[in-house]
Amino acid sequence: MYRKSPWIAIGVLAYAVAVGTLQMTAVVPMLPVLQHDLQVPLTSASWVLTSALLSGAVAIPLLSRLGDLYGRRPVALCALALLVAGSLVAAMATTLPLLVIGRVLQGVAAPLLPLAMGIARETVPREQLPTAIGVLSAMMGVGSGGGMILAGLVGGTYQGLFWILAGLGAAGFALVAAFVREPRRDRVSDGRPDLAGAVLVAGWLVCLLLAISKGATWGWASPLTLGLLAGAVVVAWVWVLTARRTASPLIEIPMLLHRGTIGATAASMLLGFALFTSITTISSVAQGALGGSVLQVGLYLLPTAVLMLAVSLLAGPLMRRFPAASLVGTGSLLVAAAALWLAASHDAPSDLYGAATILGVGVGLGYAALGTMAVEHVEPAKTAAAGGVNALVRVVGSSLAGTITGALLAGGGTGWSFGVAAIAALVSAFFGFIHHVLARVPGVLIKEPA
Repeated sequence: MYRKSPWIAIGVLAYAVAVGTLQMTAVVPMLPVLQHDLQVPLTSASWVLTSALLSGAVAIPLLSRLGDLYGRRPVALCALALLVAGSLVAAMATTLPLLVIGRVLQGVAAPLLPLAMGIARETVPREQLPTAIGVLSAMMGVGSGGGMILAGLVGGTYQGLFWILAGLGAAGFALVAAFVREPRRDRVSDGRPDLAGAVLVAGWLVCLLLAISKGATWGWASPLTLGLLAGAVVVAWVWVLTARRTASPLIEIPMLLHRGTIGATAASMLLGFALFTSITTISSVAQGALGGSVLQVGLYLLPTAVLMLAVSLLAGPLMRRFPAASLVGTGSLLVAAAALWLAASHDAPSDLYGAATILGVGVGLGYAALGTMAVEHVEPAKTAAAGGVNALVRVVGSSLAGTITGALLAGGGTGWSFGVAAIAALVSAFFGFIHHVLARVPGVLIKEPA
C-alpha cells in the first residue's frame, strides 16, 4: 500500500519538516518578551534563538550520518521526540538557563529536512522525485513564516508558544510513526558517527558566540573575552586536524573549500545571516519604536512568510530557465535592498511592510536556488556531502546573526543592525554572480573529463 501511495508519506514528512523549521523562527518575535519576563539583557535573551540554531548546526551532519547508518525513519523519530521534550522543558522554564536547555533539545529537529529528502529518494518514483523534493524544500518557507505568525497568535506568552510546539511535535511523531516506512536495506557497516567532531564544532562555536554576545559587557580586551576568542581558535584548529584524519568526519573540510561549492558555501552562510539579522531587528523595531504587540510583529513579517513560500514553489520553473547561481545573486540583492531600506527608514509601518515584502521575495528565491548551486558542480558521489555542508553553514550564519544582532541592538544600533544585514547580503550576491561567471568558463569549477 505504501508503495502505491508515497504522497501520504511525503505529506507527513512535509508536516514534520515544517514543525522542525517553525520552532527556529517562532522565538524571534518573543525576544523582547523574554527579555522582560526573565529580567535579562537582550544579549542574554538572544541565546534563546542562538542555542537552537547552534544545536541544529551540529545535529544536521551528525544525525544525517546516523540516518545513513541506522535508518532515516528512526533517526527522524528521535529528532521529533527531542523536539517535544525540549518544548516541554521550555514551556515549564522560569529561568534563562533552563529555557536554553529546552531550546538546545528543540534545535536537534533541524536535520528533519535532509532526513526527509533521503526517505523520499528511496520511496518516491524517480520521475516524481523533483516534485517531492520541491514540496519538502518549500516547507522551510512555510515553517519560517509560520513560526513568526504562531508567536503572535498565542498572545505574547512564551509558555503558551512552547506548549503548542510540544503538541505539534507530538502530532508529527505520531504521523511519521504511523505512515512513513523505509525499504529494508543492509546496515552500513563502514564508518562511525563523528561524535568527537560534533563536540569540537559545538565547542568553538559556543566560545566564539559567547565572546561576541558578552564582549561589550565584559570588555573586548578583558581576559575572559580574549580567552574565549583564543579558545575558539584553538578548538577550531584541533577540529580541522582531527577532521582530516577521520574516515567519516562530521564535516568534510575539503568540501568547504571545493572550487565547485565555495561560492554556494559563502552565499549560504551570508544569506542565512542576513535573513535572521533582518527579521530579529524588525521584531525589535516593531515592539520598541512602533509599540506593536507580538501579534503585530507577526503581521509585519507576514509578507516575508507568504512570499518565501510562494517564490520557493516557483523557483523550480525559474531554475529551468536561469542558472541557480544567478538566482542566488538576484535574491541576495533583493535582501540587501530590503535591509538598506530599513537602515535608511524604519519609523513607519509602511517601511516594515514594504521591506518585508522585498525580503520575502529575495530569501525565497535565494534559499530555493542555493541547494542546486551547491551540488551542480561537484562529482555525483560528493552530492550528499556538498548539500550537507551547505545546509550546515546556513544554520551557522543564522546562529551568528542571533548573537551579533543582540549585541548591536543592545548598543542601540538599529540602523547599524540593518546595515550589517545589507552588507552580508551584498557580499552574498557577489559570490552568487562570480560563481555564475566562473561556471561559464570550462574547467574552472569542475574538471572536464579527459
